[in-house]
Formats: sequence, C-alpha cells, structure tokens
Amino acid sequence: METYYESYGVVLAVLVTGIGLVAVAFGAARLVAPRRPIPTKLLTYECGIDPVGQGWSQSQVRYYIYGFLFVIFDVEAVFLFPWAGIFEGLGYQAVVEMGIFIGILAVGLLYAWRKGVLRWA
Repeated sequence: METYYESYGVVLAVLVTGIGLVAVAFGAARLVAPRRPIPTKLLTYECGIDPVGQGWSQSQVRYYIYGFLFVIFDVEAVFLFPWAGIFEGLGYQAVVEMGIFIGILAVGLLYAWRKGVLRWA
C-alpha cells in the first residue's frame, strides 16, 4: 500500500513545486519590473503614426473560420503520420479505422465547402 500513496506523493510534490515556481516568478517580476506609467507610454502605438479615430473596428468572421479550419485539418493530419509509419504491422482493422477517420474529415470538408465557407470573397 505504500507504493500506491508514494506515487501520489510524487504527483503532489511536482504540483506544489510547479505552483511555487510560478509564484516566485510572478513575485520576482512584480519586485523587479519598473513601473512609471506616463501618458506617452499608455498611448496606443500604430507603426510610428499617431492613432486616428477609435480603436474599435469590425473584422470579418471568415478570417477566423479559415484559421479554425486550418487548425482542425492541420491537427488531424498530424495523427496520420504516426499511423503511416507503422502501417504494415497494424492489420486490416487499423485500415478500416483510418478510413473512417478520413471519411469524417472529408464530411467536415464537404460541409464547409457546401456552406460556402471556403469561398474567400
């Protein structure tokens, strides 16, 4: 029974050490960092040009959708590489599972295409 609780002791020690390191880092930054807020430092900076108008502007949702789709398909492609590396030893069941996986990706891509999400303008 000792080894059971010893394993939790290691996890607890790592957790406490991690929290302690973060607290020390934040405390040191608070003590060492200079703080002299003046109006010039707090002014919004836009490539050397004084800001004109308000800081709020509308942005198109399509940029976020493209980014989201890229992340989804990029992360899913990462799962294909380890599978392709050991493809020969996996057997027929793994081929079927990967076919289902790629099918789900294809359905998602088809859905995005049919909704017109992939059309830029």
